[in-house]
Amino acid sequence: MSVKLDILQIQEFLPHRYPFLLVDKVVECEPGVRLVGVKNVTYNEPFFQGHFPQKPIMPGVLILEALAQATGLLASETAPDVLGKGMIYYLTGIDKAKFKRPVVPGDQLVLEAKFIKSKRNIWAFDCCAEVEGEFVASAEIRCAAVVE
Repeated sequence: MSVKLDILQIQEFLPHRYPFLLVDKVVECEPGVRLVGVKNVTYNEPFFQGHFPQKPIMPGVLILEALAQATGLLASETAPDVLGKGMIYYLTGIDKAKFKRPVVPGDQLVLEAKFIKSKRNIWAFDCCAEVEGEFVASAEIRCAAVVE
């Protein structure tokens, strides 16, 4: 069964808010397997003022952050009883990060997170970002659920 989430539902799972909430909607989610989310990149993003004023490019670290947020949504949909209220989901590791193409205003960044495994409170995912079917970035991302 595929789950879709709008921005209000995403805000129920993620503590992030503007300007740091980097997933606009979830178009597909199969809990325990994979999630596909979307980030609409606009010229109004605050990071474009300084990165770079003459040639606006979304910073690679923010692409990775968007992917990490997608993993948080997948983990929350996979184990809502474990990652419920009172839990914070922290980024604990990024391996094999690769970047191929810049992301610019007007792009729709498609974020895919695939569940690899979880052990205790550590979750691992294989992640990929694309624009119009063209590879942008990928990484293996690990996160931990911690009681706040």
